[in-house]
Amino acid sequence: MDFQTVRRQLETGEIRVAEKVDGRWKVNAWIKEAILEGFKAGKLKDLSEGGYSFFDKDTLPLRSFSLQDRVRIVPGGSSVRCGAYLAPSVIMMPPSYVNIGAYVDEGTMIDSHALVGSCAQIGKNVHISAAAQIGGVLEPSGAMPAIVEDNAFVGGNCGIYEGTIVGEGAVLASGVILTKGTVIYDATVGEYVPRSSSGLAVVPAGAVVVSGSRPLSKGPGKDDGIHVYTPVIVKYRDGRTDASVELESLLR
Repeated sequence: MDFQTVRRQLETGEIRVAEKVDGRWKVNAWIKEAILEGFKAGKLKDLSEGGYSFFDKDTLPLRSFSLQDRVRIVPGGSSVRCGAYLAPSVIMMPPSYVNIGAYVDEGTMIDSHALVGSCAQIGKNVHISAAAQIGGVLEPSGAMPAIVEDNAFVGGNCGIYEGTIVGEGAVLASGVILTKGTVIYDATVGEYVPRSSSGLAVVPAGAVVVSGSRPLSKGPGKDDGIHVYTPVIVKYRDGRTDASVELESLLR
């Protein structure tokens, strides 16, 4: 399938870079490969508008929307690249950015200064708070993108990178950083959270995660009392948590 066809089908949600099959996330590497071909085929073009200078590949213009798309993009500098899917009732606060290959499902809010990187998969009714970064994973083509499942809350200044999976209904407090190699400690049971079968960091469904640390277990730093960053699950979501992260319906 050629890049332009892949791009159109990504924008309508007919295809997506990753999808959940029998409870496990699966990467559609062929879609990533088509996107990479789009980059390769493009030539640098002047895309300046409104007195601002922009230069990008001619195969990768910004997406345009109509009222019929029912996507709320508040004025103030937000952009969506071609090949990204935004479902009806998605909200983008300014300025924010959604890159090619990303999938953002219905009812999700992308707050100011937030990034949804290339191929990131965002579920329904997710709140991506101000300045949060959902990193892009376009290469290698078989690598899992960053994934945030339905009803999750991503606090301000969080960073989710390199194929991390944030489970359904999970809550990340402000400043939590997650990469595929991040070790997550579950303080409710006193043990570390196992990785996925492919070795990726996974935040369990409903987990409430804050920034923490753990002491080095070996090497010179151990004797000096050096600690390293470790996200900590302090509890699992309950009624009080729901009340604290609920987005007022009036904002939608």
